[in-house]
Amino acid sequence: MDKLRHPTAIIHPNAKLADDVSVGAFSIIGEHVEIGAGTVVGPHVVIDGHTTIGRNNRFFQFGSIGEIPQDKKYKGEPTRLVIGDNNTIRECCTLNLGTSQDKGVTTIGNDNWIMAYVHVAHDCVIGDNNTIANGVQFAGHVEIGNRILIGGMSGIHQFVRIGDYAMMGFMTRLSQDLPPFVMAVGNPAEVKGPHQEGPRRAGYSAPRVDMLKQMYRALYRAGSSFDSAKQEIETLRGQVPDADADIDNMLTFLNSATRGIVR
Repeated sequence: MDKLRHPTAIIHPNAKLADDVSVGAFSIIGEHVEIGAGTVVGPHVVIDGHTTIGRNNRFFQFGSIGEIPQDKKYKGEPTRLVIGDNNTIRECCTLNLGTSQDKGVTTIGNDNWIMAYVHVAHDCVIGDNNTIANGVQFAGHVEIGNRILIGGMSGIHQFVRIGDYAMMGFMTRLSQDLPPFVMAVGNPAEVKGPHQEGPRRAGYSAPRVDMLKQMYRALYRAGSSFDSAKQEIETLRGQVPDADADIDNMLTFLNSATRGIVR
């Protein structure tokens, strides 16, 4: 085990690290940290707070993981950061604890590719298999789904949600919810079409991708009201059996939108 832990690393004796966790030079692991098997912590990483990290993650240098939230209301409550398995978290990322005013936990799922200088603020929920490019900034209480692509230097306003398979272009400012399977870009964000390539890479059939395009046309047709768009999407059921799950996904997202959607 000593061969895996650099002699300059500082690991609190109460921290719980699996035997094969590697910790690089000058990294600091706090008292309430738990790290699962196969995880690699690079040099100059600080992991603190009530932070639970799963298996086979990799943290690159100069990250700040599990620090207190950037929220003036925070008074030292024992809130948490929970990170799943198989995530890559590149240089200089900052992932903060939750706050007692919300869920009390910031959550990162599995198999995410999080590039350099990404900030994930308090009480965010990041799903699985997302690609988040350099310099993306998540304000507090943001929730994103699965298999989402977010271009570099983009900013997401607090309480905004992003649906599965959505895509944001470079330097996009998002202040309203971005529905599943939709591409947006710009400052402020504007929709640019259905996101087709991501679903194709995930194995969607041509008819199922075509159904995504039909949902997009219903939602963004000029002059169509929000309620009428949802009704039209509902009528698409049964045409492509595999796509019914996508229709459910879209309607569930739209029916729970409280900030409005990018439209």
